[in-house]
Amino acid sequence: MSTKGLLKKIALPYAEALFDFSKSKEILESINQDLKFILDTLLKTDTLVIFLTNPLVKSQCKINVIKAIFTSKISKYALDFLYILIEKRRINLLNLIIDEYFNLFYSLEAVTIVDLYSAIVISSTQQKALEEKLITITKSRQIKLLVHIKPELIAGVIVKIGSKVIDMSIYGQLKQVESYLNCSTI
Repeated sequence: MSTKGLLKKIALPYAEALFDFSKSKEILESINQDLKFILDTLLKTDTLVIFLTNPLVKSQCKINVIKAIFTSKISKYALDFLYILIEKRRINLLNLIIDEYFNLFYSLEAVTIVDLYSAIVISSTQQKALEEKLITITKSRQIKLLVHIKPELIAGVIVKIGSKVIDMSIYGQLKQVESYLNCSTI
């Protein structure tokens, strides 16, 4: 099993516990907003991530920093969850836990997560049109489109829905032609 797979396996019970608790207290939307805010904060401040994931920093110091940053900005439940992760020495898995939490939330809401790889930036009009088409194809209520820019595709897009991949890129077509040419016998 890969390291990432193992870490996801460790993160999942924490995500499930937070999800089940949020659902039972009917605070899913509040926790969603809190987790988005936490994730945004972590993405903006690398030093905070380094501090929280440093095993040499005492748990109480981490709790004090979390209190100072998040107390007035997130709910008590989300704050308590962060404290638990610190005490259990799982704060380094926070990003994975949040990802797994949102996967659970999206599956409850019948939201399909779609990774879109494009050579160029996709306009909002194109994204909306693609989302509408994908809703029809997948029979989901909603599509969460995650756009990734990959200039090496040359042109076109690659769409990943779960384990299904639809490759409509020039790079993919060139690779296909290359494999045909390598396999042919003369």
